Amino acid sequence: MKAKAFERGILSVYDHKKLSTKLGYYFMNLIILVMMCCMVYPLAISLFNGLKLNKEVNTFPPTFLPRDGWHFENYKKAWEYIDLPKYLKNTLLIFGGNMLVTIIVLGFAAYALSRMKFPFQSVIYYFFLLTLFVPATTYIIPNFVNLKDLGLMGSFAAIWLPAGANAFFLLLLKTFMDGINIETFESARIDGASELRSFFQIAFPLSIPIFATLSIFVFATAWNDWFWPNFILSQDHKPLSAAIKTFVIDARRLDLNIKFAILTMVMFPPVILFLFFQRFILRGLYLGGVKG
Repeated sequence: MKAKAFERGILSVYDHKKLSTKLGYYFMNLIILVMMCCMVYPLAISLFNGLKLNKEVNTFPPTFLPRDGWHFENYKKAWEYIDLPKYLKNTLLIFGGNMLVTIIVLGFAAYALSRMKFPFQSVIYYFFLLTLFVPATTYIIPNFVNLKDLGLMGSFAAIWLPAGANAFFLLLLKTFMDGINIETFESARIDGASELRSFFQIAFPLSIPIFATLSIFVFATAWNDWFWPNFILSQDHKPLSAAIKTFVIDARRLDLNIKFAILTMVMFPPVILFLFFQRFILRGLYLGGVKG
C-alpha cells in the first residue's frame, strides 16, 4: 500500500533508487528548508526581541532567545502605547471600500468585456492591459492632482477611487468570466433578464472563487501599503501601516523591545490569514489564470 501511494507522485519508488535522483531530491529539499528559515527568521527575531529587556535587545553580540526571562508585559505596554484598534478600524474601512469598488467597477468592466459586444472591445481591453507596463511611480503625481481637484484629499475616498483601476484584477476577472457557460447568459436574456440582473444573479455568484482570491490581495494591500495612505490621508484616517511608520519606526525615544512587540502584533495577523486561506488563493489564481 505504501509503495502504491508513493508512486502517485512525480517520482516513483524506482526513481528514488537511483543515486543521482536521490541527491537531486535531497538537494531540492535542502533549498526549500533554507528558504523557509530565511523567511521565518525575521518573524522569530521580532517575536523574541519583543519578549526581552531593552538592554538585552541592544547588547552585542545579539542573542536569539531571551536570557533574562520572558517579559510578556512588553506586549501590554505596546498595546497601550498606540491606539491599535483605531488604526485597525481604518485599515478595515479601506479594505471594505476597496473591495466594494473592485466588485462593482472591475466586476462590471470584466462582465462587459467578457459577455457584451460593443465597438472596439478588443482595443479597450488591450488598452487596460497596457497599464500593467506603466510604473506606479509615473502616475503618483497625476493621481494626486486629480484627487486634489476632486476635493477628496484626506478622506477614504482618495484610496477607494483608484482601486477601480487595477488592470491585473480586471484580467483575472475577465478570464474567469470567459469560462462561464455562455448558454447560461443566453437563457437569462431569453427570459427577459437585463445585463445588470445577469451580472448579480449569474456572473457574480459563479465568480465567488475569484472574488474571494482578490479579497486576499486587496486585504494585503490595505494592510501593507503605507506610502500612499500616509501621503494623502489625514491623521484620523490613516491605516495601521502608516501609523506604525509614524509612531513606531520613526519614534526616537521608544524602546526597541516595545517597537519589536508592536511590530510582532502587526506582523502575524496577515501571515496567519494567508496560511488559513492559501488554498483559496492558489485555487482562485488557477481558475482565473490566462488560458493558453
